Amino acid sequence: MLLAVGGLFLSSFLAATLFPAQSELTLAGLLAVGSAPPALLVAVATLGNTLGSLVNWLLGRWAHRLSGRRWFPLKGEALRRAEGWYHRYGRWSLLLSWAPVIGDPLTLAAGLLREPLLPFVLLVGLAKLGRYLVIAWLVL
Repeated sequence: MLLAVGGLFLSSFLAATLFPAQSELTLAGLLAVGSAPPALLVAVATLGNTLGSLVNWLLGRWAHRLSGRRWFPLKGEALRRAEGWYHRYGRWSLLLSWAPVIGDPLTLAAGLLREPLLPFVLLVGLAKLGRYLVIAWLVL
């Protein structure tokens, strides 16, 4: 059980960063085989994914210093689009941080635009929890 839960945490953490990873399938598989209590699996996935988004927020805080580096994952235009979305809808756009394609850039833009940490963590955590609860409901 410990290995499964640890793998889920790692998968969820990486999926929330700008690295390509898939935590939904990991969670669904673990739920389907009953490897741990569903509440524990949802909590671990939510925690890992929220902490991964926090990495994006921190990168956003430093983006103006890092964006010119070859390894930096978001190039100028993608970063400007995320900033525009964030400016248009504000912190409430973080409720879409669970969404593929736009979620990770939104969390990066939140850091870049100096969103305070507490509202960031609360909104992103709520969004991630909602997604994982839906997945658990569909699987179970």
